[in-house]
Amino acid sequence: MKKSILSLAIFAITLITVSESLAQKFPRLDVSPMDAAVYPKNWRNSDKLVKVIYGRPQLKGRELATLAKVSNKGVWRTGANEAPEITFFKDVLFGGKEVKAGTYTMFTIPSDKEWTFVLSSVRNVWGHYTYDKKDDILRVEGNVTTTDKMIEAFSITFEDDKDSIIMYLGWGNTVASLPIKEITSEK
Repeated sequence: MKKSILSLAIFAITLITVSESLAQKFPRLDVSPMDAAVYPKNWRNSDKLVKVIYGRPQLKGRELATLAKVSNKGVWRTGANEAPEITFFKDVLFGGKEVKAGTYTMFTIPSDKEWTFVLSSVRNVWGHYTYDKKDDILRVEGNVTTTDKMIEAFSITFEDDKDSIIMYLGWGNTVASLPIKEITSEK
């Protein structure tokens, strides 16, 4: 009986030890988690026009001007961590300029009156540190407005507007916007 109990105890300890060694080591939740915004907003819709994947930093009592400041490279990463990747599933007019379907990195140049939106051909970019103007696909000017409602986490969304959509970037009391319109061929 003692041998059975001892054998069972050794088996249990071995099983626990093996289980712990096989357990995955998952990272903690990122303080600026990655998110995505799509249009149309129905994720199940397979006929999407645009999708943006971006990091969502929080203000946490800090000032927007100190967080969304233009770097010595001339751009802001537009969020946190990796610079956002924007995918157009169809050819579009981005702020009035033609862009072919594809995936691009999006940077911005914030200011009080307008934000410059920059699409770059270089992808998989962390921050703005490797940004080079020679890789720009285009630059367009977007509008800036203020809101009474505080936006704690940097956010991107899309809304319908007549024959186009508007992409909104909001943080603090600042909202930057830019129209996007699908290019359709007339038959």
